[in-house]
Formats: sequence, structure tokens, C-alpha cells
Amino acid sequence: MALRLVSDFDLGKDVLPWLRAQRAALVAAGAGGGGPGVLENNYESLRVLNVERNGNIIYTYKDDKGNVFFGLYDYQTKQNEHLYTFEKDLQVVSCSVNRERTLLAASLVQAAKEGRRNELQPGSRCLTLLVEIHPINNVKVLKAVDSYIWVQFLYPHVESHPLPENHLLLISEEKYIEQLHIQVTQEDGNRVVIKNSGHLPRQRVAEDFVWAQWDMSEQRLYYIDLKKSRSVLKCIQFYADEHFSLMFEASLDVSLSDSGFKLVNFGYDDLQDQEKLSKHPTLCVFTNHTGSLCVCYCPNFDSWEQITYSVLYFHKGHGKTFTATLGRVDSRVTKGITFLSLDYYVAVYLPGHFFHLLNIQHPDLICHSLFLTGNSEVIDMLPHSPLQSLSGSLVLDWGSGKLYRALLNQSYLLEFLWNTRLDCEKLALLHCVLSCGRDPRRLEAKIIQWISENISACHSFDLIQEFIIASSYWSIYPETSNMDKLLPYSSLLTWDTEIPGITLVTEEIPLPLMKVHSFKGYWEKLNSNLEYVKYSKPHLHYNNSVVRREWHSLISEEKKGKRRSTVYVRNILDNAIKVISNLEARNLEPRLTPLFQEEDNHQRLLMGLMVSELKDHLLRHLQGVEKKKIEQMVLDYVSKLLDLICQILEASWRKHNLHPWVLHFNRRASAAEFAVFHIMTRILEATNSLFLPLPPDLDNTEKNEKVKFSIIVRLPPPRSPMMDKSSFSVEFLPLNYFIEILTDIESSNPALYAFEGRDNVDAKFVEEAALKHTTMLLGL
Repeated sequence: MALRLVSDFDLGKDVLPWLRAQRAALVAAGAGGGGPGVLENNYESLRVLNVERNGNIIYTYKDDKGNVFFGLYDYQTKQNEHLYTFEKDLQVVSCSVNRERTLLAASLVQAAKEGRRNELQPGSRCLTLLVEIHPINNVKVLKAVDSYIWVQFLYPHVESHPLPENHLLLISEEKYIEQLHIQVTQEDGNRVVIKNSGHLPRQRVAEDFVWAQWDMSEQRLYYIDLKKSRSVLKCIQFYADEHFSLMFEASLDVSLSDSGFKLVNFGYDDLQDQEKLSKHPTLCVFTNHTGSLCVCYCPNFDSWEQITYSVLYFHKGHGKTFTATLGRVDSRVTKGITFLSLDYYVAVYLPGHFFHLLNIQHPDLICHSLFLTGNSEVIDMLPHSPLQSLSGSLVLDWGSGKLYRALLNQSYLLEFLWNTRLDCEKLALLHCVLSCGRDPRRLEAKIIQWISENISACHSFDLIQEFIIASSYWSIYPETSNMDKLLPYSSLLTWDTEIPGITLVTEEIPLPLMKVHSFKGYWEKLNSNLEYVKYSKPHLHYNNSVVRREWHSLISEEKKGKRRSTVYVRNILDNAIKVISNLEARNLEPRLTPLFQEEDNHQRLLMGLMVSELKDHLLRHLQGVEKKKIEQMVLDYVSKLLDLICQILEASWRKHNLHPWVLHFNRRASAAEFAVFHIMTRILEATNSLFLPLPPDLDNTEKNEKVKFSIIVRLPPPRSPMMDKSSFSVEFLPLNYFIEILTDIESSNPALYAFEGRDNVDAKFVEEAALKHTTMLLGL
């Protein structure tokens, strides 16, 4: 399937055997009393409560007497640890453990069983406790109230030494969040106790909110409050000390009721009826290391025939609202929609109905995102139980107690690329596969093989162009931020073809208002993205238009005997030498195709000009990046363009078992030779329209000239000498030289124009004359 869920944790495999072993050991020893071993056959009560920032997983279970046990699975050591036991029959709302595992915070309510006495304090429905567990010692009541409370310890980025102060968030059903500051001290060796247990200082963090989401990896709190019926998204960043900052506010055009209350990623919430999830709005926030900020929203279901959901790309300044047709009208929506974060993508899927992989780095064109519907083989392989996207690529299946790492399935996507018939899916899959970034050389070889089999199968875009541009982009993109704004990602600028099963509306959205003035890390990248949206129009993507003009100018001056500064031209040619050296250093195996054997000054000028212009472009717009690094990135990028062309040629030569000197001009071409030549003409078309440099081909030895002549002989009729002369720009063709001579004669003697446009010109005669002329000039 397109999405690969790699299991990181499974309650049934990683915890249950340990619990049974603990019980067996206690039974064998004849022990009784507290501890995990008293668990009998009540394993169905085992469930995950929380996943902390360091990957440790907190779980709970009950024995047959109803006693509540808390355990911890260490993500690094793969070991289990018993944390604490409440010898009362209570239901756990929330639980969190500090980084040092010396304090446990838990919120509990009365178990929903008839005839049970109230185990809590009189007049209270929810009890929130703070427990010293290293060793097990004092228990402090933090709150005893009628409203539910959720707890979460902060995990700051600090060294491994113990912290003198811990910080705990309390999230109340009464729509406020506060932070408690808990000082700890060591007594009698390793015993850790709360120092200020009589009075724990607390701060109000947020209030009057209707929705909140916790990002455990980045230690951020997102929440929404309603101001005059307007939803405002806010974000608070917590730091290593007790300090926290409101980072931004952003207006949301979403429908939320102030009577509702929804928490995301604050642990397992079995107080909500999972079957009712589809009746409530789904909303979540996703970010990634590039400075992206996405809000995904799906309102209440109001139809069994279609579903509408929105993705707000704040880092791009616009949002898209999608309406997907539900392919199976006989299958009602019983599960809620799921949004998952997948680095450069966001996955949206409705079990049994559709799967939508949204490109969040380049969301402008819908063809760069993959939409699948109606194919049970694809759709039904995804889990049907509710999944929760945690920070990064972590995904938790609350129902089964399994923690996954969600990845794009590169092998499946490649297989799908081979089999799909729709251009929009081919395009989206190509970019999807390249974004995976694993083993790029092997990946490129497989894509080139696919291109060679489907060279004429795409009608909406040029396969070779798209592959060269996209693969070159991904080869350089991870090296520094902002490259997505400066380098072309695709050969396409527009897409007007419908995507089956889905429609969309794009709207500009108000940008978030940043509330701080000094930025680091993610916030610096997000602010840079927002600044780009505000001020950088038109787009800053590099293109070769300047190179095209300058190259034509240099060639024209050369023909007229004019010369630019020798230093200027030498610098350009030196750039080309660096590119070729950089390319050859990466490819140590001998080439099958006869490339890089001549000093083709025109192609070298083009190569060198591209290096010069691209370097100037990046130097202008990449702030804070060393000049040497930029120069190397440019060499790598241009080298990659040429290398991909070489790979396509090599693969074609190898596929048809041709050797470098197989082409002969004194006999008819074989089917294999014609297939290779067809690939070469398609490469020429692709690079010509993008004005990309080509690798120098053969030099002018007798053997190589025969190869060149054999190519000319094989030119199909549409490429006869009577084509538009301005379309020829490949300087090594003898035919071009002959046409230039005829053009000069026409220019000097206008009377010859009388023949232009007539249909009785013998094209075969002109072709033979051109070849004869070139043969005489070369003395062959």
C-alpha cells in the first residue's frame, strides 16, 4: 500500500508477555499483595495512556480486584517498568511521568459501575494526583473537582543531568490550562521528594479555549479560542526553564461551537464515544522542519455521497477545500476522517473510501498530490480503527495499543507508477517516489527504466523534463532551507485537467501574526516563509531565460568576429570544466555511450553560463549561507542535470545491447538503433525547450564523424532541411552548417527568396547536398 506502517510498539507483544512472566514468577514464589504480578485474566483492561517526548510509553491495566496499575515501556532499552499502583477501583483519565521518572501525575474518576461507593473525596468527580515514585512515597492532591483534568509533564531540551524543577501542565474541562512549577530535592541518597509540596506555584497559560493540541516532540501547545464568533488559532512554545511564549495568532474560517471541547494528543480519551467521532469536526495542526504550518479541518458529515475537508497552508498563504466523492454509496461512513503527517506530505484518508496524499511543500498544483478512490486493494489495506498522528511520523492506534512509524512505501509507489494509466497519478507518484530520498541512484535507475517503457504514454507533460527537473531538485533540496522557493520543482506551471473523484477550491488566507521578534530553528524558517509570501512576487524560481539570451548573444558575437572580454569567456568555460570534473568524479565506471570526448565550446558556454547565473541567483536570495557552499551546490546541481541525461542514454544503450560504435551510416538502422535514436531525440526536445545544457558528444575523428553522419541519415521526414530554420540550435549537425551557408547566401541575394514557400523543392536532394558539402569540407 502507499502508506507503510512500521510497528515501533505493540502492547500485545512488548508488554503482555512481560506482565505474564511477572505474574508467573510471583505465583511460583507464593507471593501476594501489590505489584504487577497480581494481574489475573483482566488483560482486556490493558491500554496505552500516553507517549512522552523521549518515546517512553505509559500504559495502565487493572487486576481482578479493580486496582489500577501504571507501567512504562522504555523506548530505548525495550524494557518494562512498574511505576505505581492505586489500590482503588478507578478509571484513568490521564497520566504523565517526568523525564527522570521520579514524579507521576495522574487524573482519575469514579469507575462507571453500579453499586460502587465513591472512592474519591466527597463532592468531587475527578481527582488529580502528584506522586513521588523514586522511591514510592508521598501522594499530593493537585485538584479534586467536578470537571475532568488532563496532565502533561514538559520535557525540555537539556543535558542528561537531573533538573531541579519540573513543570506540569493541567488542562481542565473548564477550558483553562495552567502550568505548575515543582521543585524537587534528593534526600537520603537517591530518594527524590517534592521540595515545595505545601505550595506549588502555578501560572495560567490559556483560557476560554474550545480546542487544544499538544506537540510532544516540539513542546508546543496549539489552541483555539472564539472571539466574537471568530476562531483564532494560537501557539505557545515552552522552553527549558519555566519560560513560555505566545508565538503567533491566526484567524481560522472554521465552524467550532463554544459549547464543544476537544483535545488532541493529550493521551487516550475513552470518555468520548468513538462511534460519534464522525459527527464532530476533526481538526489538527501539522508542522515540519522546513517551516511549514498546515491546519487540516473536516466539518461534520452531512452527506453519505461526498465529504468536504480543508487544508490551510499558512506557510504558502492559501488554503484548499476539497470535495471527494465517496465511491461506495452502499457503505456508510462509520469512522472519522484521519489526517496523518508524513514529512513533506499530509495523508488524508477515510477508511474504505479514499486516500489523498497532499504535497505540502508544493501545494499549488493538484497534480502534485495523489488521490486514490474506489480501489479496494489500496484503500482497504489501511487500518480502519481511529489513528492519531503524534509528532513527526509517529502514529498511534489507540484501539489496539500499537505505535507505528508512518512512511511512504517507496516500493509500492514505484510499482503503482508502472501500472497507472492517468497522467495526474504518474506525475504525483513520480514526485512522491523522489521525495522518499532512499538510495537515489537505484531509484533513478528504476524511474529511467519506466520512462524508456512509457516515453510516449504521457500527454499532459514531458516525462524526461519532469524527471530531470524533479530529481535535480531533490538532490540539492535538503542541503539548505528556502531551496523550494529558488529552484524549479516541476516543468509544469499550470494544470487544468480534472482529477477523477475530487474537486477543489483555492482561496487566499490571512497570514499568521507573529507575536515575537527573535526567531530560531523552526520559527525562523516559518517566519522566512511568511515573509516570502508577503513580499516575494513574482516567484523567485530560477529559470534559464537569462542564460538563453546571453548564450545566443555570445554565439552571435562569435560568428560576427566580435569577442567579449577574454577573462569573462575564460571564467565561463572554467565553470564548465568544473562541472564536468565534478560529474566525472562521481562516476568512476567507464561509460557505455561516447560522451565527454570533445571540447564543444557552445555546450560548454551554455554549461558555464548556467553555473554563473544560478550562482548569482542563489547568492542574491540565500542569506547567511557561505559562498563556497553555494558554489558547490551549484556545481552539484548542474552536474546532476547532465548526469541524469547521461543515465538515460546509458540505460537506453544498455537495454538494447548496443556498444559505443554500433551506429553505421552505410546501412539501414536496426530496430534497437532506431529505439535509441528515438530516446535521443526526446532528450533533445526536453532539454531544448528548457534550454538545459547537453553533455558534449563525439569529437571529430573519422570514426566519430561516421556516427554523426549515421544520425543525420536517420532523421525522420518532419526534420528535413525545409523546417523552420530558427528551430535548429544543435551546432554539431552538419545539416545546420549547410543551412547557415544557404541562409547567408539568401541574405546577400534577396532574389533567391523567390523559391521560398514552393512545394516542388527536392528535400532528398538538399539533404544529400548537405552531406556532400560537409564531407568535402572535412576532406573525407
